[in-house]
Amino acid sequence: MELSTPIQYVKGVGEKRAALFAKLDIRTVGDLLAHYPRDYEDWSHPLAIADAPYGKPCCIRAYVVSAPREQYIRKGMVLYKFTVSDGRDGMHVTLFNAKYTAEKLTVNTPIYLFGTVSGNFHMREMSAPLIERDPLADRLRPIYPQTAGLNSHAIEKVVSAAMQALGNTLDADPLPPALRESAGLMPRGEALRAIHFPKNHEQITRARERLAFEECLLLQLGLSRLKGRSRGETAVKCFQNHTPDYERLLPFTLTGAQRRAIAECMADLQSGHPMSRLVQGDVGSGKTAVAAGVAYSLIREGWQAALMAPTEILAQQHAATLAKLLEGSGIRVGLLTGSLRAAEKREVLAGLADGSIQFAVGTHALLSETVTFSRLGLVITDEQHRFGVAQRAALAEKGAHPHLLVMSATPIPRTLALIIYGDLDVSVLDELPPGRQPIETFAIGSDKRDRAYGYVRKHIEQGRQGYVVCPLVEDEEPDEDGRLPECTLASATAYAEQLRQGPLAGCRVGLLHGRMKSADKETVMADFAAGRLDVLVATTVIEVGVDVPNAVIMVIENAERFGLAQMHQLRGRVGRGVHKSTCILISDNHGEITRARLKAMTRTTDGFKIADEDLRLRGPGDFFGNRQHGLPRLKLVTLTGDMSLISRAQEAAVAILRADPLLQQPQNRPLAKLVDALFEEVGEQGLN
Repeated sequence: MELSTPIQYVKGVGEKRAALFAKLDIRTVGDLLAHYPRDYEDWSHPLAIADAPYGKPCCIRAYVVSAPREQYIRKGMVLYKFTVSDGRDGMHVTLFNAKYTAEKLTVNTPIYLFGTVSGNFHMREMSAPLIERDPLADRLRPIYPQTAGLNSHAIEKVVSAAMQALGNTLDADPLPPALRESAGLMPRGEALRAIHFPKNHEQITRARERLAFEECLLLQLGLSRLKGRSRGETAVKCFQNHTPDYERLLPFTLTGAQRRAIAECMADLQSGHPMSRLVQGDVGSGKTAVAAGVAYSLIREGWQAALMAPTEILAQQHAATLAKLLEGSGIRVGLLTGSLRAAEKREVLAGLADGSIQFAVGTHALLSETVTFSRLGLVITDEQHRFGVAQRAALAEKGAHPHLLVMSATPIPRTLALIIYGDLDVSVLDELPPGRQPIETFAIGSDKRDRAYGYVRKHIEQGRQGYVVCPLVEDEEPDEDGRLPECTLASATAYAEQLRQGPLAGCRVGLLHGRMKSADKETVMADFAAGRLDVLVATTVIEVGVDVPNAVIMVIENAERFGLAQMHQLRGRVGRGVHKSTCILISDNHGEITRARLKAMTRTTDGFKIADEDLRLRGPGDFFGNRQHGLPRLKLVTLTGDMSLISRAQEAAVAILRADPLLQQPQNRPLAKLVDALFEEVGEQGLN
């Protein structure tokens, strides 16, 4: 058996069970072994009943005193109750729908129970414990992420069978021996056996360190090869700094942070090496003005610039903003999106090819084979995490070693930026333009919704505007039992109508969502921007790129459905003018994580603090949502606690690539194979 063997051929699986494993993204034996336990049950130190702690999982050794009694509660629910004793104290036990287990429990049967103890001083209780006849001494039992029809115990058995079938194949190690020894890491096979079937907690720690190091190393090797930008020479050089001329065009004064960022970029443009820089700033910090200033100098030297945005709305917003910033300069801005009419598209393509359009703004349409540039010197990507890393490289290939400027309004914690943008220089915009008002944020339950909308109406009567954000577009279909899967979720279309008929009757309420045709979206946005609408009911399509200074209040329905970073982005749609602004978060979810998120939103408007909290609460896998950032999933690495490990892996990756850039040496070929497989999962090609 090999790691690439389909899971169905492991003993005890077969086709039907393989379909269940597929729900966990497990399709091969290698996937199975990388499905690490999320926790462990400690069966190695069974306790007496009197010593068992309340409310904390533990193992108890006892024997059956009374045979299980069957008790029917309702259709589909049968309880089995019995009593156990350890020779000194007794304990009541309840099983649910566990006929097979109950039938094996006869009086005087010695058993081991793992569960949580409740009850009182007189008699303790344990509900739905795991029960074993034989001791599971000297090891910890793995608890796996599971799915319906496939519990942790079943996964444990299949992992054990796979390891036995693999034999010595399990011991193949992709890490060169010298690296493994210098880093003090255990062999891979030993680590896999220890993380799935550890004898003690020390083994878990060492195994996790070994496998997490490999995970970091593969990611860094892949990103370094995929980004593929050499710090070599480039013909795209800016011989003169035209920033003073650019500043004279502007109807406002740049902040100190904006000037500093432009100066850092100009130093890169004049160095003779390709710029690779991230400009990171909070909502409203003025990144577009920085990008325009950098592009201005290059365009004055005869080069072209291209800015790629993730959505048409944002691309249109950028094109309009850049045209306004560069008005009077003679620089022509062209917009290229998928919804352009054929004649408009031909005109833009011709302008890019002959150089008469010096600044291109667009969506993924810029990556089309039909797009050619006369002299592309600067590539700018906005909201970079929404693109795969290969996409920005594809745009850069349309020029000869152009400069790269990455913009992000999503504050990224330093730990995450270190992984995603490890090869980029960073400029931070830590000032907001003068006149910006802080945004007050409140979290309320639905019982105070009427008061919230009374507050919205009050602002409308004062001539202001507002947003209502909902997580869904249309009502969800009921399930087989006729129940709505999330009956509390607000539907944008239905909610807009409710507001028109109810609390905002008489107000001009518009609707905007991602399923609308592009022309309809433009019409709604134009009406809202021009003040022809009082309230815009929208989905997260307004998360980025919507700039209406007169909008001063936002209500976010079902706030628990959004991540912190996303809520912060949404909140940034207000507070963009001189008027005091407010954001109201409505949620009836009382979960611990939801409460922590909402509290963080009300406590600070600092995007970087919010990003750190979001990463802490959600982890890197969910930080950007739907894995849109083009990165493979990190299964073991926790970015809040593994900075030292990440740094060590980065140093190792740099050393390996310095000696063997293409990973062609015999000792590095196993690494190359794993890197290719890792990035193939997220659709990134061309690692070589």
